[in-house]
Amino acid sequence: MAITLVFLGKLADLAGTPDLQVAAPLDWNGLLASLPESLTEMAQGERVKLALNGSILAEKTALSANDGDEIALLPPVSGG
Repeated sequence: MAITLVFLGKLADLAGTPDLQVAAPLDWNGLLASLPESLTEMAQGERVKLALNGSILAEKTALSANDGDEIALLPPVSGG
C-alpha cells in the first residue's frame, strides 16, 4: 500500500528526487513526517500548494490520501 509524492520544480531539487513512495494512508501530519527534512518547513508555508490526484487542495491540513493516490507538491509560481 503506497502513495506517490511528486515534487515539482525546485522542490524536486531540494528533495533530491522527483518522486517518493510512502506508506498509505496519509494525512497532513503523516505527510510532514514523510517529507525529506529539507522540505518540511517549506511545505508548511502558504506558497507551496498540494494537489491530490490532480486537484489542488484548498486546505492542506485536510489532506486524506489512500493507497494508489498521488500527492503533488507545487512550488511557488514565479513569472515575468
